[in-house]
Amino acid sequence: MKHTTHLPERRPVLDRNGAAIAAPPPARTTTRRRPASQQWAAWAFLAPVTLYLALFYAYPLYRNLDLSLRDYTVRSFVQGDAPFTGLENYRKVFDDPAFGPALTHTVLFTAVCLFFQYSIGLALAVFFHQHFRLSATLRALFLVPWLLPLIVSASTWSWMLNSDSGVVNAALHAVGLDPVNWLTSPQWSLTSVIIANIWIGVPFNLVVLHSGLQSIPHSLHEAAALDGASAWRRFRSITFPLLRPVSAITLLLGLVYTLKVFDIVWIMTKGGPVDSSTTFATWSYRLGFGNLLPAFGPGAAVGNLLVVAALVFGLVYLRVQRKQAMS
Repeated sequence: MKHTTHLPERRPVLDRNGAAIAAPPPARTTTRRRPASQQWAAWAFLAPVTLYLALFYAYPLYRNLDLSLRDYTVRSFVQGDAPFTGLENYRKVFDDPAFGPALTHTVLFTAVCLFFQYSIGLALAVFFHQHFRLSATLRALFLVPWLLPLIVSASTWSWMLNSDSGVVNAALHAVGLDPVNWLTSPQWSLTSVIIANIWIGVPFNLVVLHSGLQSIPHSLHEAAALDGASAWRRFRSITFPLLRPVSAITLLLGLVYTLKVFDIVWIMTKGGPVDSSTTFATWSYRLGFGNLLPAFGPGAAVGNLLVVAALVFGLVYLRVQRKQAMS
């Protein structure tokens, strides 16, 4: 026989005359508001960052967009009365005969630089991860190209690849090969700036990927080695998969940087000869500032194409990261 327990009924409270007294309403739970001093302190900390982003990011982007949508001349640029033309400047850019070669050079320059910078940087990161003697010293020496000003690096490579007195052609002559017109030949000018940019970008990949390798537990490699896995198998099955998040951000930052490379190309070849090394960055500068009659609108339109390309790849990266986090 089951026994059930009944809770005692809640009896109403009665006054002297026997009438029931209404129960008081339940107490409301109120959320504690932050003091005004804390709110002002939070806004004070946010104000410098907000002001910096507005002045150096939002306003320049707005001005560049406004330049690309109006017919600016030198006079209208000063007076501010340029007529609105809509997408006419973008149509001029797409119809320009230089658009196709500039797009091809930009894609080749970016893809080849990213591939070799990442590959060489990853190989060096794995090499220096062995912790042998003088590894820290050699790793510091590899950072020199990254620390040098770009004008110094570009000038150095211009001297090394000089057709007459360059050290590269001297080395080719020493082994019995014909000299190459690295900077003055349409067949080699783009290759020359690619080599220089790879040399500059490798240290960044080395530093970021080396820090990513240090976050991988060493016990995983020890367990795989005990199971008989070779060094290549451990790299392919353990190191490279666990390094994917670091690799993704490294490639994204390298892509954004390489898309906007201007100093190296302009100092070494100025986009020539015969536009053989012209990219969107150098073409935008030449349209806006490289002629006696500057075309501010088309130059800004080319710059906006670079911004859109970087934004698209950034959104793709965020989408991939979100899918990996949900899986």
